[in-house]
Amino acid sequence: MDDATRGSGKTAGAAGAADLAGTADGTGSADGAGGADSAGGTGGTGGARTKSEQTRALILETAMRLFQERGYEKTTMRAIAQEAGVSVGNAYYYFDSKAALITGFYDRMVREHAAVTRARLQGIADFGERVEVALLAWVDCAEPYHEFAAQFFSTAADPESPLSPFSDASHPARAAAVQIFRDVLEGSQVGPKLDAELAGLLPDVLWLHLMGVVLYWVFDRSEHTERTRAFVRKSAPMVARAVRLSRFRVVRPLVRDAVELVEEFIIPKVRNGVGK
Repeated sequence: MDDATRGSGKTAGAAGAADLAGTADGTGSADGAGGADSAGGTGGTGGARTKSEQTRALILETAMRLFQERGYEKTTMRAIAQEAGVSVGNAYYYFDSKAALITGFYDRMVREHAAVTRARLQGIADFGERVEVALLAWVDCAEPYHEFAAQFFSTAADPESPLSPFSDASHPARAAAVQIFRDVLEGSQVGPKLDAELAGLLPDVLWLHLMGVVLYWVFDRSEHTERTRAFVRKSAPMVARAVRLSRFRVVRPLVRDAVELVEEFIIPKVRNGVGK
């Protein structure tokens, strides 16, 4: 994959975040507050945003800025409302807690990631390259929030926190992210050739690989997170080789053991939540 393709998401990450705040994320209106609203609809219909959608997007963008400037714990809903120019009650109407704001951020990020990945995957059939494209697309989309990520990580790393990527509150965004990797697999030349059971589990495993990339990215202080990008470029071909090898009879026992391991210990966490 050429450097132009790898780097194209840097502008997509910065500009797309603002656009998707009011379209993909702008469920808006009177559906209720908080997580249910942020995880609910698919958002804009391609026309102009409603006032409700604009207000919701403004609150979310303001919260992200304050989280970056002051830290998650020190930012209050009152401060977010004041900075956004809305009443505290109005802020709570759209997001019933600070955690719901992060859930809204998760939802927006995964929709942006899906859109950028889908565009970049056009015409690519090689499985390893498709995995690399999807992982680098996430890094590009997340780049504007890198400074905020380190502050947020200590809270999100708590397995009991609703902000954990494995929490029940994060399930809609998690499921949508797994679907990105399902599309990566199904659109590749390897997908139709895999054992059905393995093909069913692999998208969840690829999402866990993304979580490993995210963890590395959080602590990456290299310019433009180049170390993370290098990690992706080296690890994606390794994942692809392992998947291709799974088709050979000699490694089938190992594959069966791996499938059982994933089904018992990993899938319940990814698909159901931290308490399952």
